[in-house]
Amino acid sequence: MKTNKNLKQTPSDKVLVIGCLSAVLGLVGCQQEGSAEKAGQKIDQAAENAGQKIEKATEKAEIKIDAAKESLDKKADAAKESINESTEASKGALENAGKKLDQATENAEKKIEGAKDSVVDKAQTAGEFIDDSMITTTVKTAILGDSLLRSSHIEVTTVNGVVKLSGTVDSDSNLLRAKEVAIIQKNVKSVQTDLIVTITPSTK
Repeated sequence: MKTNKNLKQTPSDKVLVIGCLSAVLGLVGCQQEGSAEKAGQKIDQAAENAGQKIEKATEKAEIKIDAAKESLDKKADAAKESINESTEASKGALENAGKKLDQATENAEKKIEGAKDSVVDKAQTAGEFIDDSMITTTVKTAILGDSLLRSSHIEVTTVNGVVKLSGTVDSDSNLLRAKEVAIIQKNVKSVQTDLIVTITPSTK
C-alpha cells in the first residue's frame, strides 16, 4: 500500500526561504561591490604611479634642458670673449703696423730730404766751382787782352765770386787798372789785390 505524503508549506517556511534568498543575493552583491572597489583602487594607484613617473620624467627633462642651456650660455660667453680677444689682438697688430708704417715713412722722408740737401749742396758747390773757374778764366783773359797790363805778371784766383789778384805790376796806375778790369767782369762780386808795384829800371 502506497502512501503519498503531501508537504504543505506554511507561511513561516515561505519567510525563511525569502530570507535565505535575500542573504544569498546580499552576499553576491557585496562580493561584486568589493571587486569593483578593488578595481577602482588599482586604477587610481596606476594613475598615481603614472603621474609620478611623468613628473619625474618632466623634472629630469627640465634639469637636462637647464644644463644644456647653461652649457650653451657658457660656450656663447667663451666664444664672445675669444672674439673680443681676437678683435683686440687684431686692433693691436693694426696699430703696431700703422706705427711702423708711419715710422718707415718718416725715415724715408728724412732720407729723401737728406739726399736732396746733399745733392743740392753738391750741385751748388759744383756750380760755384764752375762759376769761380769761369770767372778766373774771364778775368785772366781780360787782363792779358788789356794793352796796359799785358806786360804785367798777374795771377788770378776766385773763391765764391771774390777775385784775388797777386803778382807784380810796373806802376800804381796799372795796379788800379788791374782792379778795374777784374771788377767789371761778369759774376765778380769783389776784388782783392796783393799786387806789388815794381819799377823796372830803364836801359839806355
